[in-house]
Amino acid sequence: MSTSEPKRIGVSIELKPHAYDPVTNPELFEGVLARRVIAFLIDLIVLAIPVVFLAMFIFVVGVVTFGLGFVFYALLSPAMVLWALFYYGITLGSPQSATLGMRVMDLEMRTWYGSPAYFVLGAVHAVAFWIIVSVLTPLVLLVPFFNLRRRCLHDILVGTVVINNQVRANALRATRRP
Repeated sequence: MSTSEPKRIGVSIELKPHAYDPVTNPELFEGVLARRVIAFLIDLIVLAIPVVFLAMFIFVVGVVTFGLGFVFYALLSPAMVLWALFYYGITLGSPQSATLGMRVMDLEMRTWYGSPAYFVLGAVHAVAFWIIVSVLTPLVLLVPFFNLRRRCLHDILVGTVVINNQVRANALRATRRP
């Protein structure tokens, strides 16, 4: 090998094509954005219920212990973060690849090349969402309107796409064909 040629490091990179094409399969993307917002609100409620109960429990413990139990409120924020990571990791990493809100709205999350999500991807997706929303809120709301797959900025960064599940996509296909 001459010095002008690039060194080979023994790694082959195989780029996979996008699995979901909005031109050939528009039913996978029809109405996803609006239902995704509703799914997010459902997930917020699901996440908030245990946190509210835990806060009420800490309050009762604080009253019973004459104020000493209120120290546990310091653990509430870390517990909320861990609960959210666990929730998104478990639900998005499930065979349905969807949170409870997404299941209600007939949505699922897949990698851009078509495989189902997994625990770490679900947790990273949630972290990316919350960081990006915290930093770039107005811009995040505009990104899905400028791409055919209706992917949000955090979807693009972590390599995911949210689509209609197979049941909904088949129903939309059936109504489209004469």
